[in-house]
Amino acid sequence: MVEVRYFAAAADAAGTEKETVSLPDGADLAQLSAVLSDSHGSKLAEILSVSAFLVGDDLTRDRSVVVGPRVDVLPPFAGG
Repeated sequence: MVEVRYFAAAADAAGTEKETVSLPDGADLAQLSAVLSDSHGSKLAEILSVSAFLVGDDLTRDRSVVVGPRVDVLPPFAGG
């Protein structure tokens, strides 16, 4: 089980700020993105394609990174 937390536009597209997703052991961010896109549709899929992911303490865009118990979806932010 992976807790997924969404921020900004990702939360809007998913219709929630967090959810729990069941994935097989060793699943990577590409697999997580596919499951989330299937669940929430093309708007979230588009946001996921440009988002960074926080897995533990590591910020990444590398979809081959294995997910941890929690993944934060961080879409591009405007402003400063």
